[in-house]
Amino acid sequence: MKKPFLSILYILISIFAIIGFVFSVVFFGMRYGIFNVRGSIDERNHFFSQINSNPNTETKKVAQSKPCVSEIAGMCKWDKTPEWVVVEGGLTKDAEVIARVSRETGVSGRMIAAVVVPEQIRFFTANREVFKRYFEPLKILGSMSQFSLGISGIKQNTALLIEEHASNPNSPFYPGPDMDILIAYKEGVDHDTELYNRLTDSKNHYYSYLYTALYIKEIQMQWKRAGFEISQSPEAVVTLFNLGFSLSKPNAYPMPGGAPVTIGGKIYSYGELGSAFYRSDVLKDIFPN
Repeated sequence: MKKPFLSILYILISIFAIIGFVFSVVFFGMRYGIFNVRGSIDERNHFFSQINSNPNTETKKVAQSKPCVSEIAGMCKWDKTPEWVVVEGGLTKDAEVIARVSRETGVSGRMIAAVVVPEQIRFFTANREVFKRYFEPLKILGSMSQFSLGISGIKQNTALLIEEHASNPNSPFYPGPDMDILIAYKEGVDHDTELYNRLTDSKNHYYSYLYTALYIKEIQMQWKRAGFEISQSPEAVVTLFNLGFSLSKPNAYPMPGGAPVTIGGKIYSYGELGSAFYRSDVLKDIFPN
């Protein structure tokens, strides 16, 4: 009895040893790039760009995903770049939730998208390797981390101000009644943890878009009370989303500004790029004014 038992024991030990060795090889191979194959990422991206496009737009999508060159060497329009193809796909996938937020807040879905466009493109151009490996193949929007959270990169302190203005009728940014109900918290939850979870939920972007829309509405209401209507002015809205509440100074001649965003070989201001999307015909069928 002893011999068969020992034989079985040795076999089991050998099997586990082999499994452990294989896992170790795979781990270190992935860790140090031993298994990386030149061109494999590009091939995978090409594959996903095909399966994520319907038959009517497949050729167009694949063509757009390649770097473009205009008459000026190295330059191309923002909506003919690989980054835009991903943003376009992500916004299209989120169209229903954006439409829901638009209905609940009264903020134009196109204006919400106009705010998201420069933030996503800035994120993708600043994180090229992450963009190429994950976001470009799957055509999804990125959820920021650390200081800027969610689809539109809202800082947690900004989110707190959004909540404060929504519940304070005396604030110049007060968006009107019932807006605070949309972001009310259940009794007993930890506020800061719940807020963080709301903005960083990668599976459901509802709150990310909701806080974005409420920010837009609060800025619009501040300007409206000062006598200026900017509900159709992305130059003001998108710029101020980037700059923050403290720099919102209502005036008759708002100009696009904000952080620089480079795409297609050209440098745009944050507000300029958002305005370019808003005033274009791109995705007009999904996000009308």
